[in-house]
Amino acid sequence: MSVRILDEEQVRQLLPMDECIDVMADALASLARGEMHNPLRFVVRPPDEPSLLGIMPAHRGGDAKVWGLKTVAIFPGNSARGLDSHQGFVALFDGETGQTRAIMNAGAITAVRTAAVSGVATRLLARPEAKTLALIGAGIQGHSHLDAMRAVREWDRVVVYSRTPGKLPGIEDAASAEEAVRDADVICTTTNATDPILKREWLKPGVHINAVGSSIPTTRELDTETMRDASLFVDRRESTINESGDFRLAELQPEHIRGEIGDLLLGAPGRTSDDEITVFKSLGLAVEDLAAAEHVLRRAEAENVGSVVSL
Repeated sequence: MSVRILDEEQVRQLLPMDECIDVMADALASLARGEMHNPLRFVVRPPDEPSLLGIMPAHRGGDAKVWGLKTVAIFPGNSARGLDSHQGFVALFDGETGQTRAIMNAGAITAVRTAAVSGVATRLLARPEAKTLALIGAGIQGHSHLDAMRAVREWDRVVVYSRTPGKLPGIEDAASAEEAVRDADVICTTTNATDPILKREWLKPGVHINAVGSSIPTTRELDTETMRDASLFVDRRESTINESGDFRLAELQPEHIRGEIGDLLLGAPGRTSDDEITVFKSLGLAVEDLAAAEHVLRRAEAENVGSVVSL
């Protein structure tokens, strides 16, 4: 059995942001049509251990069946080491035989596809006249989200708040999160905060927020008032209800979720007024990893990138 192996640099080379945004839109629309299967992720977290291991399988049926699996170890302290907090791999398996087709770097897949989904959400939910972008957090996802936001909009002003200023060269630094978001039309929160770093009272009418940093039930970035006042859109309802601290800690009911991004791509209504606050709560889905990895593999095979080994 021949398997193609792709490292981080190769994955990033083969998954440019503009292409990934379109791939993510297709994947989420396919999920909404029931063509893909995305069970809840399985997370292993030993007692008193800050790291965790996430296992994220997905399947696509139809004429081109395929299985995908992301196995990712998340180490929150890695940023201080100059390392990506997400370490692991994405594997693709032939949908007819089960043979392994490819194994590729998970950190690169996660960094690009997560921001690309926020790009899809921003394209669908931000006001057409939105011109000021605020980023809270300037790590790997902060950098990726800057790329994604620039891929879907032209901005008159971009401002960032980070505990370590200067991490996004050429971008205006704010002295606080409040200062960064006061005039923002679109906000991306990409932090490892455990408690809210964004407050409702700071937000102007009509803002759109991509809330990305928290992906477990015990942490959140947005305060309860923001979550309650906003029109809430998600990547997947079941995942949000079970896995999102932003949702669960605000004690919201399932009916508070206005819709999935896939619903909007199939024609469901999104923003209804210029003053409406919209939130996209991103958790990250295995179908996104599968679709991104498939795109990378197609290009790798066409361009003969990566190492082909016998397994």
